[in-house]
Amino acid sequence: MSGASAPDPRPRPQYGEYATPEEQRARIAQPDVGLVYEPAPVPEQPVPVSPAERPAAAPPETATRSRAVDRIVTFALLAYGLVNVVASFPALVDFTEYTDTMFGLLGVDATLSDPAAGRPWGIAAAIVLAAGWFVTAVVSWMSVRRGRLSWWIPLVGGVVFMSASAILVLIPLMNDPAVWSALENSIR
Repeated sequence: MSGASAPDPRPRPQYGEYATPEEQRARIAQPDVGLVYEPAPVPEQPVPVSPAERPAAAPPETATRSRAVDRIVTFALLAYGLVNVVASFPALVDFTEYTDTMFGLLGVDATLSDPAAGRPWGIAAAIVLAAGWFVTAVVSWMSVRRGRLSWWIPLVGGVVFMSASAILVLIPLMNDPAVWSALENSIR
């Protein structure tokens, strides 16, 4: 078989990749001459694979690193929130001392008309803070376990529950005429 040539190892050209410059010029001059139109090959349909048989794709390193940073930030914010809740709890429960300290910091010479009336509001504010931290921690933990971005949950929880607690603290202060008159005198 000395006369037979070896098959060309290159794939069959589809777009004239192996054409000589003369063949290319001839094709440009008469584009439709000598062309054989073949139907495009139909791609094979993939065989369905059950989820158990699929190989697990390794997550990219940057995704793993960003998830670790997200977890650290999430738990650091939760720890900071817990410290704030624990520090605020005794102050809110002793509402009279809390308001005296607050008025002293603001430079307002005021005392509550009925200090006992503010105590339930302070206790309610402390409970809202503690329950809010607990809810925020549970939601954050569930989000971290699912692999979702979670750092924002403690921030939103902190804003929502601190705002609710602040409103509860302000209610007895805003309804106290002695506080209003002291505020008016401090403004003048």
